Order: sequence, then C-alpha cells, then structure tokens
Amino acid sequence: MPTQRWLPVHGQEYRGVPYRPSRMDQEASLAAARDLRARMNERRTVRQFSSDPVPEQVVRDAIAVAATAPSGAHQQPWTFVLVKDPDVRRRIREAAEHEERVSYAGRLGEEWLEALRPLGTDAVKAHLTDAPFLIVVFQQRYLLAGDGTTRKHYYVDESVGIAVGMLLTALHLSGLAALTHTPSPMRFLSEVLGRPRNEKAFAVIPVGYPADDCEVPDLVRKSLDQVLVEI
Repeated sequence: MPTQRWLPVHGQEYRGVPYRPSRMDQEASLAAARDLRARMNERRTVRQFSSDPVPEQVVRDAIAVAATAPSGAHQQPWTFVLVKDPDVRRRIREAAEHEERVSYAGRLGEEWLEALRPLGTDAVKAHLTDAPFLIVVFQQRYLLAGDGTTRKHYYVDESVGIAVGMLLTALHLSGLAALTHTPSPMRFLSEVLGRPRNEKAFAVIPVGYPADDCEVPDLVRKSLDQVLVEI
C-alpha cells in the first residue's frame, strides 16, 4: 500500500475525519502505565558505547515514532539526519571537540562547570565515533519550498523538543542506549552535513549499545511528589 505523502497546507478549510480508537480497560491501562513507568525509570544517558552493530531498522522505526510528535499548526518542523559514515562521524567529533575545548576552558563559565562536575563530563567526545549511529536533529526554522519561497513555522523549539523526547523513549524501549549531545555553537553540523539555510541543529544523539565497561553517574531522580502539583 503506497504511503501518503505530506504536502504543506496553508489557509485551507478544516476537514475532519473520524477518530475512534479502542478504549483500553482500566486494569490493562493501569498495568501498561506501571510497566512503562518501570521501564523508563531504567533509562540512563550513556557516554560509553560499544561499537557492536545495531539493526538499522530499529533506529529508523524510532525516528518514525519521533515524527509522530505533535507540532505547532502540524508543520512538523524537524529533520533527522542518520549518520552512518565513519568518516563523517569523525569530522563531527573533531569539530565538536574543538568547540568543547573552548567551552571547558572558560566559555561555559564557572557556574555551569560546577553544575557539570557531578556528571564527569569533559571535552573528549568519544561517543561520537564509538556509537554505530548518530542522529543529528535539525529544527526547520521556516518552510523553504522548492521554488525558494518561505513560510514561517510556529512553536518550533517546543515541537522539536517533544519529538526528541519521543525519540529517546522509542530508542530506550527498543533496547538501545542514547545520549543528547548539544555542542555550542552547533553551526558546524549544518556545514558538515550540507543542510539548507532554513535548518538549525538542535541535538546530536549517538545511538548504540552500552560498552561492556560502561559507567553512569550515581544520580537520583526527583520523586513524583517533587515534580507533581495536584490542584
């Protein structure tokens, strides 16, 4: 069955279609929520990756899940660049580490460095070449049509942020580890990957399996009562 292609829409009249999902019974809903909460509580950010190959279709399906995220005016202002080429990943690492060295040498400021210290991070970003895949997420600041015309996008940061959260969830539930890496500035990513002028890098996400000797910081998440307000 051919896949329906999305085309930009603007100013067209509203057209509704029926939406009648089957309702899950309460017992099944409670069980599903409990299982999801437990599984997601196991998610950790990983910086030490194995070079073992990962099924590419798992990653592609996770990106497809991310692309179902809600977005302002349904403009879907995101591009996911799946980087497999080792040479391109090496170039990204070299550029990222250059920016990180400058940042850790003082650009970040002492307050930010103090906040990072418990995480054990530094300017060395081996995950960019050790992980078998990088997903570089770009936000489309505006629509750039084939004829060069442009149209504004709305709630771009919020939309892409939600999509990245769904991507991390899908990767974790598929048995993979990931990291959100945001070197600053990130202009080099557009240059290395040849992205158009309407796109701005949002995050680099290495994807793979944790290394056999992987360690993560000894951290505690906020409890539900610390993040939930009931009125």
